[in-house]
Amino acid sequence: MNISTQFPDNIKRVCRSIGYAAWLDGTDAWFGLPVILRARLDARQRVALAFMALKALDRDDAVNAAEAALSTGAGRPPAPFFSFMDEAAFWADYADPEELDAYCLASFKRMKPARQAAFLEHVQKRQAA
Repeated sequence: MNISTQFPDNIKRVCRSIGYAAWLDGTDAWFGLPVILRARLDARQRVALAFMALKALDRDDAVNAAEAALSTGAGRPPAPFFSFMDEAAFWADYADPEELDAYCLASFKRMKPARQAAFLEHVQKRQAA
């Protein structure tokens, strides 16, 4: 009997996603995992996975990884993987309010006046809807 046929679908998807991230071994692949883990595992399972991943590291690496994971903010937006809008939306899901404000204002200030007007019109239409 093949026990893997008895795995729940969410567990199979998590296993494949971790495998793909390890195989691709790129920043985008690894940073895509939290979304999948939140969607497919409950909090207890995610805690256990994080704990065991840290236990697999040397102490210094475990401390550095935990500190990096617990640091606030999303950092700078990464280079686009699919499109600028997709990547910006993905980054914004992890950004702190201060980061959102800073990048939004800096981006707006860099726009040409006609683009600023079009952007404001777009935002105001969405508020009215």
